[in-house]
Amino acid sequence: MPLLRFIPEATNINFVGARYFAFAIDGLLLLISIASIVWQGFNLGIDFTGGVLMEVKSAQVANIGTMRDEINTLGFGESQLQFYGGGDCDHPANSCVLIRVQPRQTKGEDQNTADQAVARAIKAKLGPSYAIRSTTVVGPKVSQELFHDGVIATLLAILMIAIYVSVRFEWQYGVGAAIATGHDVLVTAGLFSVFRLDFGLTAVAALLTLAGYSINDTVVVFDRIRENRRKYKRMSLVDMINLSTNQIATRTTLVSAATALSVIPLLFGGAVLLNFSVAILFGIVVGTFSSTYVAAALLLYLPAVGGKVESKAEEAAA
Repeated sequence: MPLLRFIPEATNINFVGARYFAFAIDGLLLLISIASIVWQGFNLGIDFTGGVLMEVKSAQVANIGTMRDEINTLGFGESQLQFYGGGDCDHPANSCVLIRVQPRQTKGEDQNTADQAVARAIKAKLGPSYAIRSTTVVGPKVSQELFHDGVIATLLAILMIAIYVSVRFEWQYGVGAAIATGHDVLVTAGLFSVFRLDFGLTAVAALLTLAGYSINDTVVVFDRIRENRRKYKRMSLVDMINLSTNQIATRTTLVSAATALSVIPLLFGGAVLLNFSVAILFGIVVGTFSSTYVAAALLLYLPAVGGKVESKAEEAAA
């Protein structure tokens, strides 16, 4: 009995022939992303702007949803709540809550004064049923250093990916991989900027995760191109890219769909996971697109890979 198949095993799509249309769409995405990042920047979260970090413990199991609603009535710029364990916080389970709050600093008000006011307001709102275990104020200077470190980590990840691909394949592939990975990270960062999504450590984690996912798909494409170049030595590079991308189109579609299905449940995991999952879902589409129309297509405009590339007419004559 034949298996149920949603997509054909083999496709015959002229990917390279449609590259100019794809370039136009991609160029528009890049333009929007760069313009948004330059002119309006990011909506930086508590991790990168500073704020108040409080650890509280309840005598019973804490209702984090109710706590979040109560704290939000205080009108802070941003608040994040999550359970944490360790020590006596495991008895009872889910009795300790980590609260992060970004205070709204009024004009002329000292930052430290605003932070202390936040701590007092939260303590009064929660009441005596919650014990304040510790209160930490994260200053803007430390937060800015954290932001810079996150940017540097992302750039270093892209650089190391390019070096890895250059060693495994050839330098042309490394150039294509670096540009494709940087493209995916930049466009996804543009998503955060355009829609004013909270940009914090979770966003940096999403960008680094996306870089790893993107290079995995790109390496699969490059590996198939290299394999076919050994098999069809007289085939033109245009036909080679079309052949290789069609051979893995089904595999790429199934892997992307399976990855997306595993991420979709995270959309319902609260505000903290929402931005992460949205970025990953968007990155899956962008990464799959860039593997063909950025990484592979760039090989057409770089010095020939693996020696002379003969045209289809020369192949037929031979």
